[in-house]
Amino acid sequence: MAREFGLTADEWGNVLSIMGRTPTLTELGIFSVMWSEHCSYKSSRVWLKTLPTTAPWVIHGPGENAGVVDIGQGLAAIFKMESHNHPSFIEPYQGAATGVGGILRDVFTMGARPVANLNALRFGAPDNPQTRRIVDGVVRGIGGYGNCVGVPTVGGEINFHPAYDGNPLVNAMTVGVARQDRIFLSAAAGVGNPVVYVGSKTGRDGIHGATMSSAEFDEDALAKRPTVQVGDPFVEKLLIEACLELMATDAIVAIQDMGAAGLTSSSVEMAGKGGVGIDLDLDTVPQRERGMTAYEMMLSESQERMLIVIRPDRTEQARAIFEKWELDFAVIGHLTDTGHIVVRHQGRVEADIPLEPLAEQAPIYRRPTSPTPAPAPLGPLTDPVGIEQALIRLIGCPDLASRAWVWNQYDSTVGGQTVKRPGAADAAIVRIEDTSLGLALTTDCTPRYCKADPRTGGAQAVAEAWRNIVATGARPLAITDNLNFGSPEKPEIMGQFVAAIEGMGEACRALDFPVVSGNVSLYNETRAPDGSTLSILPTPAIGGLGVLDDVSRAVGLSMPADAALVLVGATR
Repeated sequence: MAREFGLTADEWGNVLSIMGRTPTLTELGIFSVMWSEHCSYKSSRVWLKTLPTTAPWVIHGPGENAGVVDIGQGLAAIFKMESHNHPSFIEPYQGAATGVGGILRDVFTMGARPVANLNALRFGAPDNPQTRRIVDGVVRGIGGYGNCVGVPTVGGEINFHPAYDGNPLVNAMTVGVARQDRIFLSAAAGVGNPVVYVGSKTGRDGIHGATMSSAEFDEDALAKRPTVQVGDPFVEKLLIEACLELMATDAIVAIQDMGAAGLTSSSVEMAGKGGVGIDLDLDTVPQRERGMTAYEMMLSESQERMLIVIRPDRTEQARAIFEKWELDFAVIGHLTDTGHIVVRHQGRVEADIPLEPLAEQAPIYRRPTSPTPAPAPLGPLTDPVGIEQALIRLIGCPDLASRAWVWNQYDSTVGGQTVKRPGAADAAIVRIEDTSLGLALTTDCTPRYCKADPRTGGAQAVAEAWRNIVATGARPLAITDNLNFGSPEKPEIMGQFVAAIEGMGEACRALDFPVVSGNVSLYNETRAPDGSTLSILPTPAIGGLGVLDDVSRAVGLSMPADAALVLVGATR
């Protein structure tokens, strides 16, 4: 069973050593999701630590729900990018929609009002019969969720390549704005403080979504639909407003989105970061299905839910706010001094796990790597069709054809603060309401460069994001990343990953452009009809953010008829 849950023999042995006994089903589920690649970053952590993450304007770097940077006037931009790749292949609409919902929660859980969404999408070959289904569902899912929740989708990118035929990439980015003195963190504190569940009810959707996202696909991938969450953007909108209203008080001690691994990850991470224990009574968890077990409730990834540690004297004030917004509110536990997570259900202890070893003894692998062979030099340049025909062929190919049919399905102006819509500038521009400030936002990566030379491709992705921001007149501040690769158990794939990280780090240091948040998505592979395994192109997507002190001076792509054209920089 442990093997089926994604644990290796060595990892299972470590579980037995920590527990001193055979774990219960619920305990096994907790270990399996917390030690999954998706949650523990066990193959990537040693390399992620080499990236530059600090600068005078960085308020919070990696380790929190999202990165936080100073944008001036006492305000902070809070932003992050995350993937929902595997769910978007299985169920494109809900996979993409809940990817948007999840990244929104990562941002507003820190006290920010979301002001913009972006995305970075990769699909298979246009002539593949599955591509049309996946593109249609993903685009409708992004638009359906973002448009309804009232946050503009202002930018992104789309590529097509056969390497993504059975494994599309759906990377979602959200940017929010908060006061610098009103940023909320996730570390729990205060023994005896109540632990409160708010938002939607818990169902059976999304169970084992984190472990599903930490494994290769096979021919039975479409049978995994129950592991895909179902979202409701209207509830998310209510949740945003209720949380921000509560955040205007002094009631919150700590707050965490119930994202991957749901109640398990949120409770474990909050208590673990705070160095306290947590005791949960699942009988009090709001449920939308009958007969749910402790295992199901702890691993459910039902959407639009948050976990809050609250001051005891403010519990009823908080309850009144969430009931006003017609959201569930339940005290489901309290903090303890035991250092354990204890889960009770129907009078029985279903789990009792020490939190320190659960976190500190999580697997960390330095997997073997092999270098990417240098590509063969290009042959002599020829002109077989002539410049005019070449241009026509280029503008009609999937990589250069218009994307307006996609972004026209997104509401890019809701909220009234979008200054540069998709297609109007090298980066989207969003005005910060009631100020002169603007944010420049972009997502960038050229996977074919990364395939040819991962180190140069990783550096180029960072440099492209930096140039796109500069081209609007903004000052680049920081990036978030979404590192999409194949199986880390293959030395050639791990070699791509390490080289891309090295290139990204080199470019970030040269440009003073630190990494403040991000996500790693591995095992992006599918099984070919002949039984072989195919990897995606290495795709380290970069989400860049810059600031304009005077948004009225933002520069776009349009130019007057009498404009002079000037080439800046070396050419060869």
